Amino acid sequence: MAIQMNIAITALLLLFTLIPIVECIDIDVVANFGAVADGQTDLSQPLMNAWTEACASPEPVNIVIPEGTYLLTEATLNGPCQAPISLQLQGTLMAPEDPTVFKEPTWVSISHVDSLTMFGGGVFDGQGATAWGQNDCSKNKNCVKLPINIRFHDVKNSLIQDITTKDSKQFHVNVLGCSNITFQSFTVSAPEESLNTDGIHIGRSDGVYILDSKIETGDDCVSLGDGSNNVKVQGVTCGPGHGISIGSLGKYKNEEPISGVFVTQCTLANTMNGVRIKTWPASQPGSATDIHFEDITMDNVGNPILVDQEYCPWNQCDLSVPSRVQLSKLSFKNIRGTSKTQIAVKLICSSGLPCDEVELADIDLTYNGPEGPAISQCSNVHPALSGVQNPAACSSQPTGEAAP
Repeated sequence: MAIQMNIAITALLLLFTLIPIVECIDIDVVANFGAVADGQTDLSQPLMNAWTEACASPEPVNIVIPEGTYLLTEATLNGPCQAPISLQLQGTLMAPEDPTVFKEPTWVSISHVDSLTMFGGGVFDGQGATAWGQNDCSKNKNCVKLPINIRFHDVKNSLIQDITTKDSKQFHVNVLGCSNITFQSFTVSAPEESLNTDGIHIGRSDGVYILDSKIETGDDCVSLGDGSNNVKVQGVTCGPGHGISIGSLGKYKNEEPISGVFVTQCTLANTMNGVRIKTWPASQPGSATDIHFEDITMDNVGNPILVDQEYCPWNQCDLSVPSRVQLSKLSFKNIRGTSKTQIAVKLICSSGLPCDEVELADIDLTYNGPEGPAISQCSNVHPALSGVQNPAACSSQPTGEAAP
């Protein structure tokens, strides 16, 4: 499967590289639609007018937002469109600072579009600093949902390249119901104290590629929800943040399986976690399979390798009932660097559905804290081992659990 995925991603990159560029009609939101780059005049209507014209064109159209700073109160850019469409963002779009002005938890939404290209080196600035203190959704089920910087829904065969999302009030990017969408040379920028600001969150999508990108945020750099299939994360630098995570899974009914996830050649620095799979105890049934983490560098990372099937933030669950999410065909290979927690490898699987077909190969993680060297904990899993194992695999038992 790993070979198949590598072939697929190579073919995808060749597709974007080798296909001749189709000549587009350029339309400029300033020159053609009266937009003003003064940081105060709302771009919403000029952008909507440009999108409507471009989407109706039988010929490919490129919408240009020139350099400068633009206020954008909101944008809902819907298809289907008659031909491929591109958005060349050269300037900076700034969201309203006040989160209460948003009617929906979305700032920019792009839906039902085939063959979208977004490029140009521009910035989506969510101006989220004033909102982060209002984000209590992790504790309050009735919280007010804050706006996500960019939502992609039912977007297909598309490329997002050389774009920055900054200081979102909630998630930076949400990818839902998409297929064959690539983020390349993509930047997420937010401080460590920004709450619930996942970099790129993926759900119910097939064929999502995050390549050669830099993500700094206050939550997961990349997070995968249910129904994420054939996902490749390659050459990503993550940190600060909470790491690269699958889940949490099992909280809701009718969650879709996850399959075919490859995280390779990434560097994580000063993150709360490294590579992580998390499922709720007392969960709904589900599964995640064919998940691989390989060639990962950890630099002062907490919990560098973590499988947690007892994920229970704020004690919102029943730990006495095991998770019903089956994890299988997991591999962790050539993962090296430094841990800021003594437990460098922690595989806590479900007692009801133990993890199946787990592999640890060439693990070399060190810890220099006062407790002693790095340790590895395992529960309800018997991983296949090869190559270097530092710390010694499954050498320490979780608290309160007897040795096998």
